[in-house]
Amino acid sequence: MTFQEIGLNDDLIKAVTDLGFTNPTPVQQQTIPLLAKTPTDLVALAQTGTGKTAAFGLPILNLINCDNKTVQALVLAPTRELCMQITNDIKNYGKYMRGFGVTAIYGGARIDGQIKDVKRGVQVIVATPGRLIDMIERRVINLSTVKIVVLDEADEMLNMGFKDDLDVILKETPGQKNTWLFSATMPREVERIAKNYMSDPVEISTGKKNEGADNLEHVYYQVQGRDRYLALKRVVDYYPEIFGIVFCRTKAETQEVADSLIKDGYSADALHGDLSQSQRDFVMKRFRSHTLQMLVATDVAARGIDVSDVTHVINYNLPEDVENYTHRTGRTARAGKSGIAIAIITPKDSSKIKDIERIIKKKFEKKDVPNGLDVCEKQLFNLVHKLHNVEVKDEEIESFLPAIYEELKELSKEELIKRFISEEFNRFHEYYQNAPDLNIVKGAVDGAFGGGRTTRFFVNMGSMDGFNMNSLKDFLADSVKVHTRMIFNIDVKSSFSFFETESKLVDEFLAMNSKDLEFNNRKISLEVSNRRMKDGDGGGERRGGGGYKGGGGGGYKSGGGGYKSGGGGYKSGEKREGGFKRPRNSSGYGGDKSSGSGEKKSYSRSNESGGEKRKTFGKSKFRD
Repeated sequence: MTFQEIGLNDDLIKAVTDLGFTNPTPVQQQTIPLLAKTPTDLVALAQTGTGKTAAFGLPILNLINCDNKTVQALVLAPTRELCMQITNDIKNYGKYMRGFGVTAIYGGARIDGQIKDVKRGVQVIVATPGRLIDMIERRVINLSTVKIVVLDEADEMLNMGFKDDLDVILKETPGQKNTWLFSATMPREVERIAKNYMSDPVEISTGKKNEGADNLEHVYYQVQGRDRYLALKRVVDYYPEIFGIVFCRTKAETQEVADSLIKDGYSADALHGDLSQSQRDFVMKRFRSHTLQMLVATDVAARGIDVSDVTHVINYNLPEDVENYTHRTGRTARAGKSGIAIAIITPKDSSKIKDIERIIKKKFEKKDVPNGLDVCEKQLFNLVHKLHNVEVKDEEIESFLPAIYEELKELSKEELIKRFISEEFNRFHEYYQNAPDLNIVKGAVDGAFGGGRTTRFFVNMGSMDGFNMNSLKDFLADSVKVHTRMIFNIDVKSSFSFFETESKLVDEFLAMNSKDLEFNNRKISLEVSNRRMKDGDGGGERRGGGGYKGGGGGGYKSGGGGYKSGGGGYKSGEKREGGFKRPRNSSGYGGDKSSGSGEKKSYSRSNESGGEKRKTFGKSKFRD
């Protein structure tokens, strides 16, 4: 079946042809002939990347009256990105329809411009629920003329807390209308909407409920929690041509992982709800143009991302709601292409893997984290492949060749190849030649007192000295002359901190005590620790005769009372000058600059993100 045979008008067929579409996808084959001519309600279950926008967008355009400037169709989407994507797609489908108008209504952008667009007269509105309700309350939008309502990604709108908003919006629309509901999964709340707001809907499905794409490979690597970031880098290096999305649970973790990747030389950036709209647009522009190799995102921020050729989706943490795994992995293996979904898990996540397998009806393959030799081999042959296929611009390079030939005339062909390859290969080999095995060995014990390969340290510096996790890592690495990747699991307390390093570096770190290093006129002391310590713990780990608190004599006392507030020395609330202290705002995050964008990020604890309402019920688990 072709689009010419599917029942669309000539203007739509011409636009679809311009876009390079020839044959409709399975979901389009089932929906377009039905919706383009028959007034009906519809529930469509289809994965992301299957062409859902055209499945409802083309029938809408086939039914509307362009001579009538009232709102005839309303499309609701959960996020700004999806809202804008749908709007652009519908514009492209309707570009040959004279008098046609569509506008996007979403938070995070100036409302006055959106009001002007609506008042100018449009037949289709694509909106996020929060901003649409704002426009309704301002009496800017009248939905009484709507004939078609589309709920796209209905399950995700409910996950984000839009249940009440959807009820409000749907009650503003006429009783005599058609409702088309599209969803990747079918939880009970989606079924409730179908029951309450639809009349005998036609149900179609391009797969079983919640089932993932057939052309998607599911893999997991099991590591200790402290090795999660190292495993991420190892996996990324193992796939040199990766173009992927890394999913994290929280905004803070998303920014932290993105910043670490950027610092380590990877082409990456963050996408989360605390970015301004202009920052989000800038990041997405870079990702869509493949300028970015990796996008680090939260579940909510990534909804609606429709970027071609995403090769990998990496779950840095598994989603709290296992059904969200389907949404995450829907970013790859789109439009019939293959993809790889990777999960980096700890032993406690094993049961969640089984839950996900049960939902997606597919098995994960457990793989070992690649070792240094594996990575070097992959990188080497990737370089050879690129060298073999590189485009040679003879005219541009011609003038430089005589001098190059002269410089390299003593080298044979074989020697030239070896030296050229070594230029790139040596970089990875140097980094990975002593790389540890990140895979969990059955029966192995971590920690300094279990014969494991890592050791935990106590250091008498903390947040009161102006340190945070990153600045303390930099300070320690610089003091011992090791790479920052060798310092991990940093736990910064008020007046002291803990960190871990590989056990082979114990002597190097303990040697800091003999160097008489000082910070703010206070001698720095490190000791091997055998358990976690809470700020203000009573006894704690004994040091000499005392402990972390003063009052016991001995220990790391300052004055006579040690670190205990009121006991002399470094009291809570005492002002410290110098150091690595950075200004903080109301949320406790610094004003880091977004990579590439040059705009400062302003973090906020508010549940309002870009003007979009997000409600949580009971315990909050949607932490974008």
